[in-house]
Amino acid sequence: MTSFDAMRNHWWWRPGWNVGRRFYTWHLTFEGQKDVHRLAAEYRSALAPFGDALTLVPDRWLHLTMQGIGFVGEVGEQDVRAVVDAAGEHLAAIPAFDVQVGPHEPDPEAILLHVHPDGPVHAVRSAIRSAIGDVLPGIPENADGFTPHVSVAYSASDGPAEPVFKALGTGGFAPARARIARADLIVIHRDNRMYEWEPFASVPLGRPDR
Repeated sequence: MTSFDAMRNHWWWRPGWNVGRRFYTWHLTFEGQKDVHRLAAEYRSALAPFGDALTLVPDRWLHLTMQGIGFVGEVGEQDVRAVVDAAGEHLAAIPAFDVQVGPHEPDPEAILLHVHPDGPVHAVRSAIRSAIGDVLPGIPENADGFTPHVSVAYSASDGPAEPVFKALGTGGFAPARARIARADLIVIHRDNRMYEWEPFASVPLGRPDR
């Protein structure tokens, strides 16, 4: 059962967004994370009968949203590079860690996979926020209210929620394990009703062995 009756279209344009806009943001991504890809494929298979009512996320665009910096053109690239340098210092204090991805949680706009333990993910986000604060006069987005998750599908229309979550209720999805060893700064857009991006920088967690 869910606390809501209807799915709603995720792809409405949030304030500031439109076709062609690009945004600097930090994500955790899952390139080469075969167990996460396995789980996402199982969800895509279970949700395929819903057709265009759901946007199924392919492996290359799976992500854990972390912390935005700002729109391209509104934040200078020199400042963004300075944030990356500062993030390298802050993230060096956090060793790489493992998380479990799944099970899913009901949401009216997406199929969300819970990520836990969430403490290390919060620590990475706090380090990134500190790096932004080292460079920029203000840190965008709220520190509170962040819940680590990975979306495997987004609702692309308005419609009843019960059939979607009923289909998932019989799936028997085994949670995935993921190794988090870096944070990625990306330049993201949503022109194609999908979160797609170009990499800008990748910052490792922990200090390299000497």
